[in-house]
Amino acid sequence: MPNNLFSQHTELSDEVLAYFKTLPQHGFIMVEYIWIGGSGQDLRCKTRTLPAKDGGYKPSDLPKWNFDGSSTGQAPGDDSEVILYPQHVYADPFRGGDNIMVLCDCYKPDGTPIDNNTRVACAKSCEEAAKEIPWFGIEQEYTLFEADGVTPFGWPKGGYPGPQGPYYCAIGKENAFGRHIMEAHYKACLFAGVKISGTNGEVMPGQWEYQVGPCIGIDAGDDLWVSRYLLQRVCELFGIIVSLDPKPIPGDWNGAGCHTNYSTEAMRNPGGYAKIIEAIEKLAKKHEQHILAYGEGNERRLTGRHETASMASFSYGVANRGASVRIGRQVEEEGCGYFEDRRPASNMDPYVVTGMIVRTTLLD
Repeated sequence: MPNNLFSQHTELSDEVLAYFKTLPQHGFIMVEYIWIGGSGQDLRCKTRTLPAKDGGYKPSDLPKWNFDGSSTGQAPGDDSEVILYPQHVYADPFRGGDNIMVLCDCYKPDGTPIDNNTRVACAKSCEEAAKEIPWFGIEQEYTLFEADGVTPFGWPKGGYPGPQGPYYCAIGKENAFGRHIMEAHYKACLFAGVKISGTNGEVMPGQWEYQVGPCIGIDAGDDLWVSRYLLQRVCELFGIIVSLDPKPIPGDWNGAGCHTNYSTEAMRNPGGYAKIIEAIEKLAKKHEQHILAYGEGNERRLTGRHETASMASFSYGVANRGASVRIGRQVEEEGCGYFEDRRPASNMDPYVVTGMIVRTTLLD
């Protein structure tokens, strides 16, 4: 992994870490507990040691754990214990071997979900709609910044690169900034078991996208949150900051979204186009409610410019990237498939968005 991007100190650190990864663990594994913090966007983690287990661990095999919620904005100081419930196990690409990561959600000691546990409601909606087999494919856009947190990665300090045009799906040192981050993250997701389906450079220089899915129901939110965790950890290793701000640079630059592709079994089968239109028209009736839940700062992105629809009104169309919801040309031709909700911001909560789409289109 080390190359000329790193200082001698970082290269030495990588060599030391690589050495320690080869050491035996004598029948024990490290389990990284991951959860969503108090802002609803930050991720937290801590590690515990457990005995290695033949066949590995399922979530139900893992012990619940606790943390100090007063330090994460999730509990008061005089009653600070928050309980972690293991929900989804992944392989650990940073430690390798049989070591694992487990995505958790958060509960009070009496067993009720804490206020910002959005997974519970999403899981309930997905379970109620399970017979419809809802699929999601989520396109996560992100922007890389230098360690100063101000300069987008690859941009001249205090200045601007050339205008947008050559950067989308680009190659070359002059156009593609941060490919090493993208490659490391892609491999980490594949190793972990995240259902990552692709990646590409985005329109603004220093901006990238990857796609998670298709995933059924609650797995979409789980995989997207873990993919974000892996992205932050990879950036940590490289000394880079990743931003999910929906408009990281003001002005004539593209924002960052989290387009959410959706279908049910009826939509995917012959004649499903009518079901697609039916679902989109249900979304239109609740446009305002969805916009409010689709990410913080989204009003800076959904302006009607830079491949977005204005958040003030709802629209849909075939192959129209300036619409709220896009239907693919191939979907129209084949008469079945999926549609793309282009409104969610890059920092959206996938549990909120996927659960809301299921409720609006199938349950309300």
